[in-house]
Amino acid sequence: MNRTLTAVAGLTVGHWTASEARTGCTVVLCPEGGCLASGLVLGSAPGSRESALLAPEKTVERVDAVLLTGGSAFGLAAADGVMRWLESRGRGFPTPYGPIPIVPTAVLFDLGVGRPDVRPDAEAGFAAAEAASADPVQEGPFGAGTGATVGKFRGFERASPSGVGSAALTLGGATVAALAVSNAAGSLVDPDSGELVAGPELFSTEEPDALTLPEGTNTSLAVVATDAPISKAAARALAQAAHFGIARVTRPSHTTAEGDTTFVLSTGRGPALPLGGLSGLSVAVQQVVAEALLRGARAAA
Repeated sequence: MNRTLTAVAGLTVGHWTASEARTGCTVVLCPEGGCLASGLVLGSAPGSRESALLAPEKTVERVDAVLLTGGSAFGLAAADGVMRWLESRGRGFPTPYGPIPIVPTAVLFDLGVGRPDVRPDAEAGFAAAEAASADPVQEGPFGAGTGATVGKFRGFERASPSGVGSAALTLGGATVAALAVSNAAGSLVDPDSGELVAGPELFSTEEPDALTLPEGTNTSLAVVATDAPISKAAARALAQAAHFGIARVTRPSHTTAEGDTTFVLSTGRGPALPLGGLSGLSVAVQQVVAEALLRGARAAA
């Protein structure tokens, strides 16, 4: 049974991986016509593209894909390739001069773990889109998770490998799923068992000198998807819930050195939520994001 993001019918996921250089990108392709979308950037050091249009008051409601990529700000170029792939298929926001694909993108900093001169580019983005399928998402050190590491608050030398992970569940007949990758300064902890999943032992207030946060080189990224019909404002609320999922497993989370960013997609093809169902959906979002982050780290290990 598919328990990953592609359990939401209509979505496909593709990776481009440069294993030796330890970088890559991961694209989530929406069905033709796009997905209703919103998102929320809470990190103080983000790298992103098309994030402003995700605010509920902006007029564009639908996106054609979401891209997560390594390479720091250089990796934003990979979105050009995803756009080219979509344009070649006539997909995008309609204008009198042709469709303009809408591809919100967020980056993570992996330049210090492989080859800093190799970054995802337009060809990488195109290849990721070309490789996208509805199969269960490949988890671990692939795509955007190839060079991801966690637990850098005590220095890079004590960091642990992370990776891309995914999880899904059903709620009232609706499917809720997440694809996430942690490149956090903090360590990843299973909140149910207290198990340290990745990264060094947590620091305490008694050893403040142990806290080292390289500015702008850490982040957690998540794409949440559901088939439940929701509004753009509701999607924004769920994007906030996704950040709570990050905080649930990341110790510490959301520091000033992070670029934490979440996206929410809705295909609108599933059953309508019952009255008050958005609250339940927000809890489910927290759960799948937390599980996806832990699954990515465990798969990388």
